[in-house]
Amino acid sequence: MKIAVFGAGGIGGYLAGRLVESGEDIAIIARGDHLHAIRTKGLRVDSIKGNFVANPSIATDNPEDVGPVDVVILGVKAWQIPDAAEALRPLIGDDTCVLPLQNGVEATSQLTEILGESHVLGGLGGIQSYIVGPGHIRHASTEPFLKFGEIGNRSSVRTTNLLEAFQRAGVQAEIPPNIDSAIWEKFMFITAMSGVGALTRVPTGIWRSIPETWDMAVAIVKEAESVAMALDIPMSGAESDAVISLIQRLQPNGTVSMQRDIMEGRPSELEVQNGAIVRLGLTAGVPTPVNYFIYHSLLPQEKRSRGEFEDIT
Repeated sequence: MKIAVFGAGGIGGYLAGRLVESGEDIAIIARGDHLHAIRTKGLRVDSIKGNFVANPSIATDNPEDVGPVDVVILGVKAWQIPDAAEALRPLIGDDTCVLPLQNGVEATSQLTEILGESHVLGGLGGIQSYIVGPGHIRHASTEPFLKFGEIGNRSSVRTTNLLEAFQRAGVQAEIPPNIDSAIWEKFMFITAMSGVGALTRVPTGIWRSIPETWDMAVAIVKEAESVAMALDIPMSGAESDAVISLIQRLQPNGTVSMQRDIMEGRPSELEVQNGAIVRLGLTAGVPTPVNYFIYHSLLPQEKRSRGEFEDIT
């Protein structure tokens, strides 16, 4: 398969590296020092599953240099999706599919609005990895996983081919029975981790050990589940217990990307995580008081990081 990875950050860079190692035809769309390092030295991946350096077929900042591909793996931040969708148009052929792996529940609909439903999959991923420096990805912990599927959950040759490509690369991947339910279950998990982590600014094990902050995490999960059910997302009712159990089992020293972005003063995915629960809860008529508190507590810094306020010293 010819695959373009648009955004070679923590998850995109890791997947690009693994796919190159397994022999797939991979193009990386990146920019700046990151792109320069990949071009000159290759993409370095330090992983708990083994370190390696991968050399993609092409690394560029211009999708027109690549042309139409079979699959676009979209690895940008969730708030960058509209601009990225416009920029990746040169990669789209008649049967190209775009696989979004962003946190949140709105990526598929945003991409569909711009590119059309026939070119978009639903997808999600899980990995603790990040950019260490230009051209250098570190996969720090946990087994990476992917879930994806066609809109409407129909079977297709292209999703089967993509699944086999990931499996050849040693990436745990599956096509779940209902991709919407899977996306929301991941959403319940990440919003709890992000919200409490960003608010407390400590690793998971610390806030998890304090009853009051643990209760906040549980409430975030339950509020998100209530919103999903009100929006007619197929949920069994057991998803929240599974998510809470997963959070309890996580390594104590972990943090997540939204938390790290907020702690380091960068724009974050606040709007598409806890903010989305608040917004969708209002649409569905479901109260979301804990997410409301976290979202609005973090919103001033978020706006400041985006240059909406002048620095006051």
